[in-house]
Amino acid sequence: MSIFEAAMLLCFGLAWPFSIFRSYHSKTAKGKSGFFTAVILIGYVCGIINKIFYHYDFVLYLYILNFLMVLVDFLLYFRNKRFDTARQQYENFGS
Repeated sequence: MSIFEAAMLLCFGLAWPFSIFRSYHSKTAKGKSGFFTAVILIGYVCGIINKIFYHYDFVLYLYILNFLMVLVDFLLYFRNKRFDTARQQYENFGS
């Protein structure tokens, strides 16, 4: 078990709730990148696979927790893209 790996995941894990909160309340995908978030998800999947097959320890649960938080933010991205599209259509219709 690497204390530094655990510390990294804890630091990242502390940031995601703020991102989720902002994504939920802003109702816009502006400033977000779905591709970037997908790459992060893939990275966490790779970390989870590594922990399961090569070095199982409690850090696996930090990877899973972070993955779930990023997944929530990723899903909010698509919700917010729909809001942006609807808002744009409404503005174009009113013009």
